[in-house]
Amino acid sequence: MHPPAGLPALPLDHVGVAVRSLNEAAPLFEQIAGHAATAPVRVESQGAEISFVGALELLAPTDADGPVARFLARRGPGLHHMAYRTDGLDALMARLRAEGRQFTSDAPTTGAHGHRVAFLHPRSAGGVLVEFMESRAHTPGSEGG
Repeated sequence: MHPPAGLPALPLDHVGVAVRSLNEAAPLFEQIAGHAATAPVRVESQGAEISFVGALELLAPTDADGPVARFLARRGPGLHHMAYRTDGLDALMARLRAEGRQFTSDAPTTGAHGHRVAFLHPRSAGGVLVEFMESRAHTPGSEGG
């Protein structure tokens, strides 16, 4: 299978997993990965607190009406999103919209560590929520959205 013509190859930055509690979920993934989770960071735009264990982003709700809480209510804990880095978020959004793809918001929002992020709606991506984050120099997964 060949990639679609004209779209840039984007590196995978991290995979997000929705959990009910960082304190309860982190120890298992720390044991699997062999290193400690990062200190939790609040991301108000997502109504969540996040922590990374390598390239795994754990997301726990901080707002009962926020996106992560709604996800957990509908689907329970598990795979939440896949995140790809881009240097041109606005151009990528425009190109995908021109192809008929839908995003969860009209414009990028601010994610963890000040990254600009946008989420491709699951109905436009085979049922998977896809995050695009405007890249800054960093270690993969260490400063994700």
